[in-house]
Amino acid sequence: MYQYDDYDRALVLERVAQFRDQVRRFTAGELSEEEFLPLRLQNGLYLQKHAYMLRVAIPYGTLGAAQLRTLAGIARDFDRGYGHFTTRQNMQFNWIELAQVPDILERLAAVDMHAIQTSGNCVRNITTEAFAGVAADELIDPRPLAEILRQWSTINPEFLFLPRKFKIAICSAEQDRAAIMMHDIGLYLYRDGAAQMRLRVMVGGGLGRTPILSQQIREGLEWQHLLSYVEAVLRVYNRHGRRDNKYKARIKILVKALGIEAFAREVEEEWQHLKDGPAQLTEAEYQRVADAFVRPCYQSLADTDLNFGTHLSDSPAFARWVARNVQPHKVAGYTSVVLSTKPGPGAPPGDVTAAQMDAVADWSEQFGFGEIRIAHEQNIILPDVPKAALHALWQQACAHGLGSANVGLLTDIIACPGGDFCALANARSIPIAQSIQGRFQQLDFLHDLGDISLNISGCMNACGHHHIGNIGILGVDKNGSEWFQITLGGAQGNNSALGKVIGPSFSAEEVPSVIEHIIATFVRYRESEELFIDTVQRIGLEPFKERVYGAALEVSA
Repeated sequence: MYQYDDYDRALVLERVAQFRDQVRRFTAGELSEEEFLPLRLQNGLYLQKHAYMLRVAIPYGTLGAAQLRTLAGIARDFDRGYGHFTTRQNMQFNWIELAQVPDILERLAAVDMHAIQTSGNCVRNITTEAFAGVAADELIDPRPLAEILRQWSTINPEFLFLPRKFKIAICSAEQDRAAIMMHDIGLYLYRDGAAQMRLRVMVGGGLGRTPILSQQIREGLEWQHLLSYVEAVLRVYNRHGRRDNKYKARIKILVKALGIEAFAREVEEEWQHLKDGPAQLTEAEYQRVADAFVRPCYQSLADTDLNFGTHLSDSPAFARWVARNVQPHKVAGYTSVVLSTKPGPGAPPGDVTAAQMDAVADWSEQFGFGEIRIAHEQNIILPDVPKAALHALWQQACAHGLGSANVGLLTDIIACPGGDFCALANARSIPIAQSIQGRFQQLDFLHDLGDISLNISGCMNACGHHHIGNIGILGVDKNGSEWFQITLGGAQGNNSALGKVIGPSFSAEEVPSVIEHIIATFVRYRESEELFIDTVQRIGLEPFKERVYGAALEVSA
């Protein structure tokens, strides 16, 4: 993982001291709430329903064991014993006292962590896929370029006050696991016929009130021009993006209004003033950053382990977990393991206790090289686990509530904190997720159904990414009551798609039964081992609507 240098540490410590003074001035009445608002947002601090919420940055979803232990300590000492992993690969603490925030930031800084630019109208946390650097299908490790983008965008004065928040993702694998098409800028890194690194640049993606998938504006961009080209895009957006209406301020609205061809022309014209200038990356600079990602000391491990085969045959539960939660690794004898944070109705999706964080930190050292990844699906990844250690890890994961064999299945639900915490939410997400998980606890049945993504958002801001779930659930307000709109057909990855609303919304009590009817319709019309999304695309929405609303009419009669 990346090792911070003295420049990084100095910047973070100066920001901690600055914010400590800002908090002092605010509590002393020297700053108004209006003046304090942008200052706290730049440090990841929100005022939610019940308390302040602090969002901690986990750049491109990578943590070290000491960092995760620090998050566990913050959960114990300053929160209520847990934290929440978000779909932006960050961690949120929901019960924070303002006076303690500078001390929390200081504790984070001691392990090279911060909360800078995790909120506000700026370039947010740069993301990539959780298996970057180890995935068997990876073309190029995208983390050095992600880190270069992080360094360039952090406290960049030109882009600290954009029309709205701005999100960038980069991926470089055969399968897009970074959801680049739903980002303001999505970057795909690959090699051309001469083995040179190139970038495909996508712009204008985003969910929220107006969901739009990004469109390509550049193919074959030389990697040396990464920063200047991203800067050109941001300059055009900063110049033309709307500031009079926050609902129309995202770059996706600008791209839609101008048209992709006109927007691309503006970017190209702006880029002519920037290319081949100071922002052009050099091989030496790239190598400096790449070298800061210390490669683990992998051993030469045999890919064949007789004990592993015995464990698989002796334990169907272990075999099921391996099939679902273990991913192939580019180094022989190693695997990457997904620890599910979705054990069922007993815990909200994405929530992890301090004890669990400490356990994962221990496992990362016992079974790997002290590194942990966070996926945008809100799960935890141990990237470098020897195949021979899988059974021992599985046993410990099960004992700590992190061994559910449901990755990619219906109960691997993505959900925002919703109305239980968020002041913006129209409805609660967590109870809906837990009620659905309670209905579908039979793992054999879930495995028979195959991959199904179910995403829940408590409001139109779409923090739960409901638009790109195979099944999406959106909380809406009807005269002060919580109702839920259902979409079908969304997908992320190489074949990203936005779900379509099936009809009128449902009460909270109806939602679990609605999901059961949707699954029953899928089972009825499924051909062979067809995936849920393929069935939806083949037969359309009508059979699902007939079953769902027909059943509702039968109940009301």
